[in-house]
Amino acid sequence: MAATKSIPNVLTIAGSDSGGGAGIQADLKAFSALGAYGASVITALTAQNTRGVTAVHAPEPAFVTAQLDAVFDDIRIDAVKIGMLANAGIVRAVAAALKRHRPRHVVLDTVMISKSNHALLAPEAVAALRDELLPLATLVTPNLPEAAALLGTESAADEDAMVRQGEALRALGARAVLMKGGHLASTESPDWLIEAAGALRLGGARVPLPNTHGTGCTLSSAIAALIAQSDDLASAAAEAKRYLTGAIEASVRLDVGHGVGPVHHFFRWW
Repeated sequence: MAATKSIPNVLTIAGSDSGGGAGIQADLKAFSALGAYGASVITALTAQNTRGVTAVHAPEPAFVTAQLDAVFDDIRIDAVKIGMLANAGIVRAVAAALKRHRPRHVVLDTVMISKSNHALLAPEAVAALRDELLPLATLVTPNLPEAAALLGTESAADEDAMVRQGEALRALGARAVLMKGGHLASTESPDWLIEAAGALRLGGARVPLPNTHGTGCTLSSAIAALIAQSDDLASAAAEAKRYLTGAIEASVRLDVGHGVGPVHHFFRWW
C-alpha cells in the first residue's frame, strides 16, 4: 500500500480580526479550504468589523516569541505566512525566530493599512520590516501603496512600473515578489510575479463586487498553503489567485455586516 501523503502544517503570524474577515481568521479559513492544517501566532488584537478598526492591542514582543517557539518546538511547519506585525519590536521578534527555526517557505504580506484606512504598522517599523524580514522571505506580496512605502517612492501607475518596483524589492533580499495590481485604474486586476528567472504576468478580470475585506490576507495564505504542498511558487501563486477570484465572486452568498464584507473562503463546499 502506498504511503499516505502528509497534510502540510502552515503557520500564520498575524493579527486577529474580531469580525472574522481578515487576519488570522481569514488565514486559517484559507489554509483549511486548500488542504492545510493551520497554526497561529497572534501579533495583535483588533477591535474590528466590516466598517473598520476601532482599537488595536499589541502584545509584548516576548510573548510573540513565546508563541513562536512553542509552535516550532513541537510542530513541523511546512510554510509560514506573515501578516500584521504592529510595531518594530514584534517585527524583530519574528525575524529572530525565523532565523532560529528556518522554515522552508515564508510568505510575507506587508500589511500596513486596513481597508478602512487604519494604520496597522507603526511608521518606524517599516524600515525594520524591509531590512530584517524581507530578506528572509520566499515571497513578498505587497499591494502598490505598500511597495511604494517600502521603496520610498510613488505608487506604480502602470504595469511597467509594477515590474520595476518588484525587481527593486527583490534586490533587497526576497527570493520573489508578487506585485498586486488591485490599485491600478484598469478593468483588469493583474499581478506580476518577479523571480530570478524573470517576470510572470498573472492576469485576471476585476470582480465588480464590494466584498473585498481580507483579500490580501487570503491571497498570501492561499499561496502559503499551496507552496507547502508543491514547492512550485508560480503554480501556487496562479492557483491562489484563481481561488481568491472564486471566493470574491461567491461573496454575494454571505450576509456579514454593513460595510466592506468578507470573501467566501469555503465557496467550493457551501
